[in-house]
Amino acid sequence: MPQGKVESVPQDGLTTRQRRNQPVLAVHTGPGKGKSTAAFGMAMRAWNQGFDIGVFQFVKSAKWKVGEEATMLALNELHERTGAGGPVEWHKMGQGWSWLRRTDDAEQDHAEAARDGWREIARRLSVEQHRFYVLDEFTYPLKWGWIDVDEVVETLVHRPGNQHVIITGRDAPQALVDAADLVTEMTKIKHPMDAGRKGQRGIEW
Repeated sequence: MPQGKVESVPQDGLTTRQRRNQPVLAVHTGPGKGKSTAAFGMAMRAWNQGFDIGVFQFVKSAKWKVGEEATMLALNELHERTGAGGPVEWHKMGQGWSWLRRTDDAEQDHAEAARDGWREIARRLSVEQHRFYVLDEFTYPLKWGWIDVDEVVETLVHRPGNQHVIITGRDAPQALVDAADLVTEMTKIKHPMDAGRKGQRGIEW
């Protein structure tokens, strides 16, 4: 798609404006670095447009503070103080799920937490609570069988209104890839860790 020009125009009866304003389901997958980073870059664009943003992280610990979280929450504070941009909510699996149920089994607790997170997202989609969703590392609970892929695809494909959903993580299920409007595979060519260099401030966090 050079210079933003479409390769073909579908005969769907829609105007250019109607087609442009359709909601997007995007998947960032693959073994390379940058899947979440790209998603949060899109979230910053959405914030600038005044969209209501919901971020849901499915693997990262609730205790792990990442730079994107601090940035997006600062943007939310700016919105609340000045009206610029849009509101931002940030939730992480574990203590970050305010709706979480607890069990005594650690593995079951993680799986049930993921299911609780998805059920809450599905509820929010049904009432159009946010305009822009980031489901970070959501492919992993799908791959591990914690959440039913077909149910997720059905919910996302039939979500009401104009809600954009961005999903990140390796090994995206084929059914999700097939349903998405935008799929990007991050492929590693080189990485500092190949030379024994660990993650560093400002690059990995």
